Amino acid sequence: MTATTVQSATESCIFCQIIRGEARAAVLYSDSRVIAFVPIDPVTAGHTILAPTVHYENLFDITDESLYSVMRAAKTIAAELRAKYGATGVNLLHATGRDAQQSVFHFHLHVVPRYFEDGLDLWLGTRL
Repeated sequence: MTATTVQSATESCIFCQIIRGEARAAVLYSDSRVIAFVPIDPVTAGHTILAPTVHYENLFDITDESLYSVMRAAKTIAAELRAKYGATGVNLLHATGRDAQQSVFHFHLHVVPRYFEDGLDLWLGTRL
């Protein structure tokens, strides 16, 4: 990506807008490297999106340092959600690329607390 393309991508990126305070979100945590916020349509109590504060499109673009920061935050938030909501499990979900159903092209990770008999099936689903 050229500098112009990156700038254009970050200007139109909803997650970058949230990071800059230009779009509203229920922000749960933020530091210089990671932001955590509630998705528009959470699938369970405590469902959280984590994203690096620097725009990376996907898993292939993110630096190891930024990926580590996101994963470290995921571990911390998962533990907090277990304590706060009594979650008995957690799914970490990520998609890179349209064919993997990535819908926002800013690297992010969903932390989805799970509960006994919550009825969700987030694992693989049906095979083609």
